Formats: sequence, structure tokens, C-alpha cells
Amino acid sequence: MITIDPHPLLDLFVSQVTWPAPLSQIAATPHLDALCAAEADTPFPAADDDHKRHVRDLLRHGGFKPAGRSKPCWEYMRAAAGKGKFPRINVAVDLTNAAALHGALPVSTVDLDRATGPLRVGIAEAGARYVFNASGQEIDLSGLLCLFDAEGPCSNSVKDSHRTKTHDGSASTLTIIWGTVAVPGRAAALADWFDDNARQLGGTVERL
Repeated sequence: MITIDPHPLLDLFVSQVTWPAPLSQIAATPHLDALCAAEADTPFPAADDDHKRHVRDLLRHGGFKPAGRSKPCWEYMRAAAGKGKFPRINVAVDLTNAAALHGALPVSTVDLDRATGPLRVGIAEAGARYVFNASGQEIDLSGLLCLFDAEGPCSNSVKDSHRTKTHDGSASTLTIIWGTVAVPGRAAALADWFDDNARQLGGTVERL
């Protein structure tokens, strides 16, 4: 269902979740609420400066510059949670963001029904861009690892495409953990953690 271009650093995990109802109809549980807190009890050790560098090196490999507003999404989640501003969207996105926060790896989720196959993970060519929010703002994807569908890039470790984001009616999602071989075992453990918690929320999970 998904092909992955050769990459010396990428340790990728992908899970498809079929939800029991549209996301707008699935209520957050107290367990999910607890996971969205910065001090949540999880099996993942805190990320140090070396860990942060390794994740940024993954994004740098193709020539992308992961800094400022283009830093890996897990760094944004850590800063937001530290300020008590962890964003709550729906159970799929909330769990995705909690995984990024605690696993200290970029994690992204798209609405699978809004993506048109075939799907591929690879590095975006120079000049590639997409709109990432309802205001029409764009991100320059040049050199960045991305998920591609038949229409082009639609997700990455920084900001997802607006056209494939989840919405109230989403019922099938694809979650990508953008791990690095420089932090061995972390992505696999985070994928297992995400899948287990998705099942607790009622999702049917298939690892791709």
C-alpha cells in the first residue's frame, strides 16, 4: 500500500486506523486526557540534546533546514505542552500529538480517504510546496522527507498538507512515525504505544 524510497537514516512506521465512527462522534477519554499532559506517565525517557540533533539530522539529510517555524513537530508539541497549550482537535490528532510529545519523534496523521493512492515516502524535490492551513499558508518542502499520494506531497514531519488533514467526518486515518536509526528502537516502541492507545479509543489498527 505504501512504498518507501531508500534512505540511510529513516526508521519509518506506518499504521492505518479504522475508527468506529466519524471522529467528531468519538469522545476523548480520561485516559487520553491524561496522555495530553506534559507530565503524563509514559515509557519513554526524556529527549536530550543528542536526541534532538539526531532527529533534525534526519530532516537535514535531503537538504531541508529544520529550524524556526520548520522545526520537527515534536519540538513544537513539547513547547506547547510546557506552556499548558497542548492543542486538542479530535481523538486521532490528539493521540498523534501525544505520541510526538512523549516519544520525541515527529508523528503525523492524515485522512486516508482524502489521499489518493499509490502512496510513497521520499524526499521532496526543490521547489515543492503545499498549503498547510485554512488560511492558505504554504511550506517550502524542498529536500524534506514527505508522504506522497497521486497528487503530490501530503504530509511530513513538520506540517501536514491541509488537503489531507482529518476533519469531523474522518473515519480512516494513516499515522506515520518518522523515526531515525540514530535512536534505535525508539520508533518501534512509539509505534506499539500509539497502536495500543488507538485500540483503547476503539480503533481497529493495521500496521503497514
